[in-house]
Amino acid sequence: MLGARLAQTRPDLRARFAVVYLRGDLGAGKTTLAQGFLRECGVSGAVRSPTYALVHSYSLERETVVHLDLYRLRAAEELEHLGLTEWAQPGCLWLIEWPERGAGSLPQADLTVALGLAAGAHEAHMSAGSACGAAWLERLAALTAARSS
Repeated sequence: MLGARLAQTRPDLRARFAVVYLRGDLGAGKTTLAQGFLRECGVSGAVRSPTYALVHSYSLERETVVHLDLYRLRAAEELEHLGLTEWAQPGCLWLIEWPERGAGSLPQADLTVALGLAAGAHEAHMSAGSACGAAWLERLAALTAARSS
């Protein structure tokens, strides 16, 4: 559900690209959030975790979404071989699981979503790392408030 709401409120990427860090322990829901995001964006086929491939890209109507899972990355320098520069352009949005594994070699996050489990329930804490991320959080809050009333 959070993934879908993030997709509904995502920024217009015609003039920029955006980066979302998905943080949390194994089983916290990072891949599930990415799947919900991609489904809301219109992906109808299989949405699998890119754990072994490290990266999957989805060319959609509004943008290209690049889903990275860096869990198996041994060193940040390995990112150079993934061809990410072609997706560091307007019209692209990156969803990055395990961003700490690529520290120093990744662009700054516009939005960070920290997922965890507390008292048997999933929880999410979000923070903005840019003006784009702050505006995204404002749109998300407005959507949440509208659905609550």
